[in-house]
Amino acid sequence: MSELERIAPDVEMLAQRLAAVDYLVDEGLATSLFLGLRLPQPLLLEGEAGVGKTEAARALALVLDTPLVRLQCYDGIDAAEALYEWNYPRQLLSIRLAEAGGNALREEDLFSPEYLIRRPLLQALEHPGPRPAVLLIDEIDRADDDFEAFLLELLADAAVTIPEIGTVTATHPPIIVLTSNRTRDLHDAVKRRCLYHWIDYPSPEREVEIVRRRVKGASETLAVQVANAVSRMRDSDVQKPPGIAEAIDWLAALDLLGVERLDEAAVQRTLGSVLKYDEDQDVIRAAGLERLVR
Repeated sequence: MSELERIAPDVEMLAQRLAAVDYLVDEGLATSLFLGLRLPQPLLLEGEAGVGKTEAARALALVLDTPLVRLQCYDGIDAAEALYEWNYPRQLLSIRLAEAGGNALREEDLFSPEYLIRRPLLQALEHPGPRPAVLLIDEIDRADDDFEAFLLELLADAAVTIPEIGTVTATHPPIIVLTSNRTRDLHDAVKRRCLYHWIDYPSPEREVEIVRRRVKGASETLAVQVANAVSRMRDSDVQKPPGIAEAIDWLAALDLLGVERLDEAAVQRTLGSVLKYDEDQDVIRAAGLERLVR
């Protein structure tokens, strides 16, 4: 039995191990993570901001007791930031030392692995094991089409090609998790190479479980009130509905202030912990804070 088979022999055991590191999953997400782990195949997680997509990769790395290698995507990201770049100052120093010593320096001597600056993708591929690293490609929807095309070889073959060296293939292929807030549609070629799961907002009951695991010692009554209030905010006309992360922040703030029960005054004092846009706060105030604490 391999290490991964021992750690996650089935979906239920994986869900239990994730719960042990305070990441609660429903059956659908547990199944997707299990398949991504055991097939193995890249897993694309989509959902609103703050529903736990990034945390899924972190929790998986904790369960596997393996490094989490994170690549944060942004507009304009390219291979130099994501995969590798050459250490030009070190190459220049080697050239000068060779010239000073009267030695000949070949091009292949300069463009060898010792001169590589390894970025997240290459770090994950070269992870020595014995367990694979978890590679988190976060918010891929922020990158452009060219970067998606650049990732196809990695997603399909757990390999990348460096022109000066050749193809680097992982000895221990990483567990790849991609996340997207769906600010734009991803290319079909990326989706074809991935398993897919949409993470929705949890029910208020599940959210109570989640936030109480993250805010140790918070009262169940306050957690229930926070979860219900956040659910009502999501059903309102706010432009940026609060995610689970904001619910955790809000409960932590209320608990730190010694609030035992949520009331209008407590909401007014701490609204900035859960709604990060002034316009959204105005929407909630206009609708009446009392409706949040019924």
